[in-house]
Amino acid sequence: MGYKDVYEHSLADPEAFWMEAAEAIDWVKKPSKALFDDAAPLYEWYKDAQVNTCWNAVDRHVVSGRGDQAAIIHDSPVTHTKHEITFAELQTRVASLAGALRAKGVEKGDRVIIYMPMVPEALEAMLACARLGAVHSVVFGGFAAHELAVRIDDCTPKAIIAASCGIEPGRVVHYKPLLDGAIEQSTHKPDFCVIFQREQEVAQLTEGRDFDWHAFQYGVEPADCVPVSGDHPAYILYTSGTTGAPKGVVRATAGHLVALNWSMKNIYDVNPGEVFWAASDVGWVVGHSYICYGPLIHGNTTIVFEGKPVGTPDAGTFWRVISEHNVRSFFTAPTAFRAIKRDDPEGKLIRDYDISCLRALYLAGERADPDTIEWAQKIMGVPVYDHWWQTETGWAIAGNPAGLEALPVKIGSPTVAMPGYDVQILDEGGHEVPPGTLGAIAVKLPLPPGTLPVLWDAEARYVKSYLTTYPGYYETGDAGMKDDDGYLWIMARTDDVINVAGHRLSTGAMEEVLAGHPDVAECAVIGISDALKGQAPVGFVCLTKGVNRPHEEIARECVSRVRDQIGPVAAFKLAVVVDRLPKTRSGKILRGIMVKIADGQDYKMPATIDDPAILDEIRTALQGIGLAK
Repeated sequence: MGYKDVYEHSLADPEAFWMEAAEAIDWVKKPSKALFDDAAPLYEWYKDAQVNTCWNAVDRHVVSGRGDQAAIIHDSPVTHTKHEITFAELQTRVASLAGALRAKGVEKGDRVIIYMPMVPEALEAMLACARLGAVHSVVFGGFAAHELAVRIDDCTPKAIIAASCGIEPGRVVHYKPLLDGAIEQSTHKPDFCVIFQREQEVAQLTEGRDFDWHAFQYGVEPADCVPVSGDHPAYILYTSGTTGAPKGVVRATAGHLVALNWSMKNIYDVNPGEVFWAASDVGWVVGHSYICYGPLIHGNTTIVFEGKPVGTPDAGTFWRVISEHNVRSFFTAPTAFRAIKRDDPEGKLIRDYDISCLRALYLAGERADPDTIEWAQKIMGVPVYDHWWQTETGWAIAGNPAGLEALPVKIGSPTVAMPGYDVQILDEGGHEVPPGTLGAIAVKLPLPPGTLPVLWDAEARYVKSYLTTYPGYYETGDAGMKDDDGYLWIMARTDDVINVAGHRLSTGAMEEVLAGHPDVAECAVIGISDALKGQAPVGFVCLTKGVNRPHEEIARECVSRVRDQIGPVAAFKLAVVVDRLPKTRSGKILRGIMVKIADGQDYKMPATIDDPAILDEIRTALQGIGLAK
């Protein structure tokens, strides 16, 4: 069957479609049916099944005779090391870590925060939690103590597993002081921490609370896989919320297994045993779905890459990894390719490597601009597929199902909706609009397996955030359109979440930090277009009356605050002091207009603006920091 037949079957008979896809998973107890809709609009998949994720990602490949196949290749140009871990070795390592966690009291349903860089031990920690039925929450290693503390208080972990440090080109990032600071700030305190000591920095352990990764496992009984119900949370992953408070996206175990396994062949066109590489980070959803779980569940070799697209050592590092490890399918963010293109515009470095093993490049995480796609196609000589999804969905809403049927590429479009996603473009009244008309992108409920069933400990917020604007639909928060061929075109976010180098960050969270500055009376943060990162944040601050310190000094302090409290990942480098902010008469700040001014775009004067003259003041302020035409 081609794409059209498969897609139509998935919408016409989701029960049959997803029960058939579930046959590829090893169940302790098979589900009696696929969809449970008795609590609609809260839907659940395979709820009455019994299953274990770690068994499906590790043990079953050993049992089926593939124990000698590489499960993980760690390639770390920042430490000049490379090594492989087979499925058999991974099974031993994960069972040992799980046994040590169990001996310290971690049980099914307990939460464990993981705060680690791109090392295989991060995946082992995730899998060890899955083995026990514990619920992990990976926090990106670049996040500051405050952000980590917020997550500790929200998911109340029994344990935290961290590394002593992360390594960036030219510097060591000290994780342990950030962890200590977060525990100090948080109301909830974990029972214990496990610290993976890296040779680049050995951290001071807190007696009675912290345990060394290796010593902690010494002499423990390895743990077997614990069956969990199909609706059991596999993990919580925090994504930026519009209020600044992070939203804990929950991933239910059974649907996660089925959807990711289905996607590996049908979307990414890899067969078990082949090498798949997603150049992302375990702290983001791509790292969960396509560095750790998807490839391993499907029996692929996954690459854990600790480096950057440029500077480790040069803009040829991606080509080296593809060539050296025989990568068949490669997934990264457009930002990475913009960086490579900036350093090596003619693509000369690719000539030093043979990347003929590669079938295709997949881009996601932010809008893939046509220039970048065309450049990548030209120098790599393989199809380049843009695809679109979210932390909330866990896998592609729209893409090019290359393993099923490679569809013609339309540059600028992530192609078509994937099975199970009934994607519609709606007007403000919730009615579907004709092709070529811009509207809100929504997905008719139920969402397919693998997507979020709810937010952690926040059902009402889940319903309000996603299911209320258009009853019967999941609101994606993106605006766009469909063309006459059914191809989707994603145009813009409809909320205040910006996309910085593939990382979704809330401008609301940044505004909260700026508002905490003693001299700041009011502020706004917008995302402006950035040639390299896609978007970059800019802060506008209005000072408290009577403050007469130099504006440049206050702006520098504001930048430092955001970098300290949200982390360098925010890429917050520009703040400017203004007398006032453009607002509607009801007091709403006109951020959209400010973005257009910064990006040099035309805009229509809003009828509700309080004082049009203020827009000229904003333009002048932006010109003062090198922005706005």
